[in-house]
Amino acid sequence: MNDTVGTLVSSANVNGTAVYGRDGSHIGTIDHLMIDKPSGNVAYAVMGFGGFLGLGEEHLPVPWHALRYDTALGGFVTDLTEEQVTGAPARSEGWDRDRDWETRTYEYYGCPPYWI
Repeated sequence: MNDTVGTLVSSANVNGTAVYGRDGSHIGTIDHLMIDKPSGNVAYAVMGFGGFLGLGEEHLPVPWHALRYDTALGGFVTDLTEEQVTGAPARSEGWDRDRDWETRTYEYYGCPPYWI
């Protein structure tokens, strides 16, 4: 991720950033962010997992609050494992708002909901 000034970062600089487990293992890469239009809050970082050269990669949403940026690693660190992310509640088709799924997902990850 490119350096930023202050505490703001462009979403263009977040896309493609590596995500590491607490043990330093690479578990995925940020593909894109999902932003709640009414509040402006980042709801999810959609992470790419697995695959090879972009083939067979799975994209799964992770609550933004489950990630923290580590300047030494130049990527995001999470206490989550790839197994936890791939075992999260299945999302509804598409990215349409489904508050029931969002509630289950945020409870699963133990993160405060972005909409509160």
